[in-house]
Amino acid sequence: MTSNLSTGIEETSAKAAQVLRTLALDEDLKWGVPADPVLGPIVRRVARRFVAGDSLADALERVTEILASGHRANAEYMGESCRDPERAAAETDVFVDAARLLPPGCSVSLDLSHIGLAIDEDLAFDNATRLAQATADAGREMMISAEGSDRTDAVLSVHRRLCERFDHVGITVQARLYRTADDLKALLALPGRIRLVKGAFLEPEAVAYAREDAELPAVYLRYAELLADSGHLCSFATHDWELIHRIDRHLGGTGHDGVPWEFETLLGLGPDRLAAMAERGHPTREYVVFGTEWWLYVCNRLAEDPRRLLQALVDAAS
Repeated sequence: MTSNLSTGIEETSAKAAQVLRTLALDEDLKWGVPADPVLGPIVRRVARRFVAGDSLADALERVTEILASGHRANAEYMGESCRDPERAAAETDVFVDAARLLPPGCSVSLDLSHIGLAIDEDLAFDNATRLAQATADAGREMMISAEGSDRTDAVLSVHRRLCERFDHVGITVQARLYRTADDLKALLALPGRIRLVKGAFLEPEAVAYAREDAELPAVYLRYAELLADSGHLCSFATHDWELIHRIDRHLGGTGHDGVPWEFETLLGLGPDRLAAMAERGHPTREYVVFGTEWWLYVCNRLAEDPRRLLQALVDAAS
């Protein structure tokens, strides 16, 4: 009886996660839900757990708190699938402002489709070059975030072109994608931090492990150990306690400021993980997002763990 109940809960949770990931891809909902006079305020209360706020000033306040607690920070202005060249340029201006105004110890992340990749690869490269120069001038890292597998080739192409001119531009890879084993071989020959995530996007079975696949943690650990042993700049971005402990053991259970790795968690989801790794001397980083385009991001955060759906109900009713 208990086994059947557990199986039923797992199946329902998997279906709920699938629905959330599907909703996250609906671009009409991306704008419609936050603006809706009834749904908007409710969903915004849920988003507050994961999002620093609407503005760069909100992110600056949260980043300052994170740095004061002894962690590094990573700030991203949320947005994706921009299909207006003028708007893509204006959004790039926000990133450039972030590069100029955020304190030292904070990197700047972005989706390339936020600054033109959904329109034209060259446009994205031109806008990304502006940001790369701004972050280089400010002495901070620039991190390119992961997007759906249908954009991975274009994302890696822009990253590769940027690496011909800059050595501080990092890239995010998803353990879920089967192609990542080959992608890592090429990326290890390039400069810039490699950020390893499990991957939260809705993907076809032909190209990616399911989020619920029992093999996925082992795949993530294999890539994490490869990165650790390579000596390449890298980030282990996960909230999975078991994975964090196993990576920590592989690293010898200790670190210091000069090591090339770091442990990273998302805002509101892993302060206990960061504290534990910091106590062992590992560099740690918290990922802060801001902006008004938080619908996709919040849906994916809820989809990752069914327990967050229950917390979302509490937040929405608070």
